[in-house]
Amino acid sequence: MICVLATIETVTGRRDDLLAAFRELVPKVLAEKGCIEYAPMIDVPSGLDAQPPVRPNVVTMVEKWESLAALEAHLGASHMAAFLRQIEPMRLSMSLQILESA
Repeated sequence: MICVLATIETVTGRRDDLLAAFRELVPKVLAEKGCIEYAPMIDVPSGLDAQPPVRPNVVTMVEKWESLAALEAHLGASHMAAFLRQIEPMRLSMSLQILESA
């Protein structure tokens, strides 16, 4: 199993727009072969010392895929290309962390 943490920083004030776009995308991704989990998440103000300050303009995608091949197929899906074009004016940066069980 492959886990992905995708961090997307939005233009100030555009996080809700990005989350709305994700609400349309999530069912399509969950229907993809090999997708186990695909969920947009936002920081929670917890008050815990180990947590850095809340990031009001960040969405973190938590994803689980059966394999790296399934993730690669997802990244090449036509609905992903359309989604990335749609959110281009909303995002400042995006990074991925690809993880596996240790």
